[in-house]
Amino acid sequence: MRKVLNVFVSLLLVITLLPFSGGATKAAGPDASLWNVVKPLETTVTFLNTGAHPDDERSDFLAYLSRGLGVKTASLIANRGEGGQNEIGSELGNALGIIRSREMIEAAKITGVKAYHLSETTSDDIYDFGFSKSPDETLEKWGEDVTYERLIRFIRTYQPDIVMPSFLDVDTQHGHHRAITILSEKAFKDAADPSVYPEQLKEGLSVWQVKKLYLPVSKDAATTSIEIGMFDPIYGMSYPQLGEQSRYMHKSQGMGNDIPVAPRQTHLQLVKSAVDTEGENSLFAGIPYDFSEWAQVLPKNATDLKVQFTKLQEELDSIIGAYPNRDSVFTASQKALKDVRRLFEKTKSAKLEETLKNDLLHKLSLKEEQLQEASFEASGLTAFAKAADNILTQGQTTTVTVDLKNNGGQDLKNAKAELLVPDGWNVSGNGSADSLAAGEAAKLTFKVSVPKDADYYHAYNEPAIRAAVSFESAGAKTVQVKELEGTVAVLPDVALSLSPEDIVVNTANVQDEIPVAVKVKNYHGGATSAKVALNVPAGWNVSPAVADVNFSKKLEEKEVTFKLVPPADVKEGNFEINAAAEVNGKKVGSTIQEINYSHIGTFYYEYPAKVNGVAFELLVNPDLKVGYIDSGFDMVADYLANAGLNITKLTEADLASADLSQYDTIVTGIRAYLSRPDLKANNERLKEYVANGGHLVVQYHKPGDGWDKDTTAPYALTIGSPSIKWRVTDENAKVTVLQPDSPLFNYPNKITESDWSGWVQERGLYYPMAWAPEYQTFVSMADPGEAPFDGGILMANYGKGTYLYTNLVFYRQIQGQVPGGYRIFTNLISYGGE
Repeated sequence: MRKVLNVFVSLLLVITLLPFSGGATKAAGPDASLWNVVKPLETTVTFLNTGAHPDDERSDFLAYLSRGLGVKTASLIANRGEGGQNEIGSELGNALGIIRSREMIEAAKITGVKAYHLSETTSDDIYDFGFSKSPDETLEKWGEDVTYERLIRFIRTYQPDIVMPSFLDVDTQHGHHRAITILSEKAFKDAADPSVYPEQLKEGLSVWQVKKLYLPVSKDAATTSIEIGMFDPIYGMSYPQLGEQSRYMHKSQGMGNDIPVAPRQTHLQLVKSAVDTEGENSLFAGIPYDFSEWAQVLPKNATDLKVQFTKLQEELDSIIGAYPNRDSVFTASQKALKDVRRLFEKTKSAKLEETLKNDLLHKLSLKEEQLQEASFEASGLTAFAKAADNILTQGQTTTVTVDLKNNGGQDLKNAKAELLVPDGWNVSGNGSADSLAAGEAAKLTFKVSVPKDADYYHAYNEPAIRAAVSFESAGAKTVQVKELEGTVAVLPDVALSLSPEDIVVNTANVQDEIPVAVKVKNYHGGATSAKVALNVPAGWNVSPAVADVNFSKKLEEKEVTFKLVPPADVKEGNFEINAAAEVNGKKVGSTIQEINYSHIGTFYYEYPAKVNGVAFELLVNPDLKVGYIDSGFDMVADYLANAGLNITKLTEADLASADLSQYDTIVTGIRAYLSRPDLKANNERLKEYVANGGHLVVQYHKPGDGWDKDTTAPYALTIGSPSIKWRVTDENAKVTVLQPDSPLFNYPNKITESDWSGWVQERGLYYPMAWAPEYQTFVSMADPGEAPFDGGILMANYGKGTYLYTNLVFYRQIQGQVPGGYRIFTNLISYGGE
């Protein structure tokens, strides 16, 4: 592959220079931070990887491109992964989307890739609605025009030379993956067509012709195969290992593996090209790799530009060659900055073909950006920005300090910091440190006033406060934007968290009263008071009508309890109970979900403070006693308890030594064999519990969740793999009950076709693919055009008891307030009580 030799030569030079190079700030070992910013000066190529979900990026290959070659690389992901599963907590939906989005951003930092999303907000049109087998269904639900317009806009903004979707458009792939691949291929032509979304051009964007589009394929189908498994001495690992380090950041998806240094190839097929490769099959064939090659593209009459572009690349190469001497890199970068800016203006006014001019101006602007990064890093200037309060409220004033220190060997002139804030915010203070001599430090202090109508925090927006730090040296100005320490968020004066957030009113036995606790948290900067009330549907009563809550300090929490009294003749259907608080002359009604994990930091999800209610008939065996082995991945136990069932969560001690026979039924949470090592350790006790007459209900697991197909269940039970083939994604798929007379469908609730209506996201996933003859089957269902699965509910007699395995997604139905989900699952766990 073209340039591979140069890569090896560069690495050998690095190894050779490390023991001998000097400078005032010579690092003890490889200076990875400096290398990260000088290596990209080697090439002008831009690369875009497209996918559907966070963790779809081709991490190993992107690490090779970005860290190994210095190619400016990005991952564009369609949605936020809201429909996925969570292996580190109970967050689902939009809260999980926030986690997965941040995980992707942190993962990308490791590989030097910039992460972007087409989805712009929570509950966006481009939402992860769950697994789909069809790109048509995907684009129908996302809105094909919305998705495509955003994709074209991004390509015209980012301007990639090469685009590579992560997956093929084949029927063994997720429908979301296929949809993005289809649109990426289509955009190859359309992003360059001025008649496609012409309003974008009126906004100032330019058309952009992607040069090449590749697809990842097998070796046999490849037109280009690239070795990426080499060891990089700067990072002390290979590029696939670097990729795996980034994948470990996707903790909510259980990603990341420890792998050895070993040969690995990426196989690509060129499917679209707008350049003449002259018969070459290498990745960059036909695309100018650096400014020296761009000089060769210039017309013969542009002699002066040819010379200047060639000299510029020589300058950039000399900066790379100066590594690891920070002083030398700094001096050369500042000079190159001036030269790039002059050449930009000269190119802008030159008489060149428009497409060529746009390409050159784009490459020069990227190089200016990269030179500023290199210069700032090499300068040794550190900038630490922090707000006195990270949680702000409307109308509040806070202080922001920016600590600057020149750790480099050269003086920095006109060192400054400017706070970047939304329109309407007020900033005052002296942001100038004047000149910073080597070793000198300065503290800059700003007063920031938040408007009384400031927008509340949203996890997908730019931070509310950032610091633009700048300095001058050798006649060139360098600017870098820094984020403040932690997450700065404007939140309501108080937040209201309701428990439970979801309630069931049982029309078969309407509750006399339903307690609802409201936890009130004070985000206001000091003492305050709030009046809290619940707004109930017509015919309902609530007491007290208003609850007074007084706070003495910020972040204090207090809880008040309301009693709801539903009407005796409450009608079946959904209803809402909204919470509101009057505080400091304002009315607020938001829940703030605080999301905090060490690998991503702290973030917030704001949504309406309300109870989602549903009224329906749920017959329950009043004597049924259920033990629940909570996995941490679902909240089924809590929801069933709130619906009136007698549920006890079983601890490690319970599983190890308690008398399990006291429970009529024991239920495992989804994927409990993954998250509960004690469950695996005490699995034989559970089998003994069944053999002695107990009823065990096991909810779905993945094949790798500590599940042994021969020994976990009483009889052999193999979970389907690959998972794409073993699921029913249509939540409305027709269900055929195979044993309608079974108590599973008659006790305590008579299950009818309506109980299979209104399901959310999907019917079932990770269906069993094989099972012993001892198991009976009870339901059959299929996605359109596919053969039906009969294994959605399997049950076998074992000793005196029964073992039931179900891969139907009851947890989504119960937590989604679907009446049929409650009724059917109640029957499954009530078996034997009839």
